[in-house]
Amino acid sequence: LHRQLADTGDHPGDFDGLSGDTSLLKGVEMVDQNPIGKSSRSNPAIYIKAWDEIRKLFAEQPYAKHNNISASHFSFNSSGGRCEVCQGEGAIKVPMQFMADITLTCEACNGKRFKDDVLEVKYRDKSCSDILDMSVDEAIAFFREDEKSCRRIIERLQPLSDVGLGYIKLGQSSSTLSGGENQRVKLAYYLSIEKSDPTLFIFDEPTTGLHFHDIKKLLEAFNALIARGHSILIIEHNLDVVKMADHVIDLGPEGGDKGGYVVATGTPEEIAECSESYTGQFLKEKF
Repeated sequence: LHRQLADTGDHPGDFDGLSGDTSLLKGVEMVDQNPIGKSSRSNPAIYIKAWDEIRKLFAEQPYAKHNNISASHFSFNSSGGRCEVCQGEGAIKVPMQFMADITLTCEACNGKRFKDDVLEVKYRDKSCSDILDMSVDEAIAFFREDEKSCRRIIERLQPLSDVGLGYIKLGQSSSTLSGGENQRVKLAYYLSIEKSDPTLFIFDEPTTGLHFHDIKKLLEAFNALIARGHSILIIEHNLDVVKMADHVIDLGPEGGDKGGYVVATGTPEEIAECSESYTGQFLKEKF
């Protein structure tokens, strides 16, 4: 499908044909569990573009204007306002020859990532470092007290809470996020895009490690994408998700050499009535 829509992509395996009105879609996105950024400075706030809005807010504060501190000074990916000793990471990695590397808090900035004059810029008594230490839900509550000025920031952060990531910190390094958390940050990013072309999103086992309350939030996020005209294909074993699907393709009947065959297709109710389907046998209990 990706090759048909964009003329690029890996050569697919053997298949008989591609049918259906593919013109209804404009693209394909694989939402995998790979890290959201290659740099150790990457974090959720940067990925969903919330930090861009927060930097603008700090640059508008009186102290920043008086001292010619611009939005670029609040970036730890470029020189200017970041601590140059740790290059905006807040920590220094000490390589050990025969043991695991040791990570120490940067003594120059005490882990705050920025130079002192940048940290002097405050918004409601909070520095940019204080904001990065907030959880997503804490930040939403903080900015909501001045919703008129911070509407864009709240709009960017809300999808992270909507996908069940309200507990992660804005400045948390992407390297500390689990595969499932990385996947949901990507989902939050797509939810934050106001207008985009109809896209087929492919998710690989998105419920791995999730509590059932979080699965409920995940399904609500999927429904929000569908309401915007997108389509979703999910590779999944969790029956709470399978039973909510519009259409199921049950592959099997076993694994390995005895698997990979289409056992049944149809609505979850139709799969449940298929005696040859192991998935159907367990789905039946869900109905």
